[in-house]
Amino acid sequence: MNDLTIKITDVSLKYRLARERPGTIQEYIVQRLKGRRVDYEDFWALREINLEIGKGETLGLIGPNGAGKSTLLKVIAGILTPVEGSITVNGKIAPLIELGSGFNMELTGKENIYLNSSILGLSRKETDSKFDRILAFSELGEFIYSPLKSYSSGMVARLGFSIATEVDPDILIIDEILSVGDEHFREKCDERILSFKQKGVTILFVSHSMNDIKRLCDRAVCLEHGKVAFEGNSAEVVDFYMKSLVQS
Repeated sequence: MNDLTIKITDVSLKYRLARERPGTIQEYIVQRLKGRRVDYEDFWALREINLEIGKGETLGLIGPNGAGKSTLLKVIAGILTPVEGSITVNGKIAPLIELGSGFNMELTGKENIYLNSSILGLSRKETDSKFDRILAFSELGEFIYSPLKSYSSGMVARLGFSIATEVDPDILIIDEILSVGDEHFREKCDERILSFKQKGVTILFVSHSMNDIKRLCDRAVCLEHGKVAFEGNSAEVVDFYMKSLVQS
């Protein structure tokens, strides 16, 4: 594929899970003092993922809960490190992965704009020049001077999306964050996503809305148990996933 933005080669990631978890910290300490060994088992969140994502492509990730969609996004964003394989990313990433990620809930919306923008690589001067646009798009009004702990989840999502899409990313990662907004704001987000597509921004999009996947994505991947079960154009992959739900 020409002009690759992301190349994922044989990527696997696992967690160590305790077979028997103590109910309290006191139980854990007692077990350790008695010399009882804690048995672990490996849980593979991702297994041998191979994907190539081209510049300007919008890729949808679908699959049941626990399939590895969010984990894969975190690996691509550099939040998690795979135990096997490699990832090559060409360009600046703006991740919208977890609601409130990069925010301090004790700070005001305005303070969080500067905090989150700095995390995404903007200088204070650059944030100054973008502040009014971020505020206007978020539609938070005077709430921008209130602490984030007083915000609804929809308001936090508005602020996060407004900041991330003002940093002029090469790669935009969106994980279900649009599902918490109201209809009016989702329509605004759709318009902005489409404008990024026209500019050649690469977009990775996780959603449980099959209509959104078919409408916004050029191509899609269905994950099951941490593995790629099927990939192709968005309509084909949605059809595969819906049939798998009926058969399960």
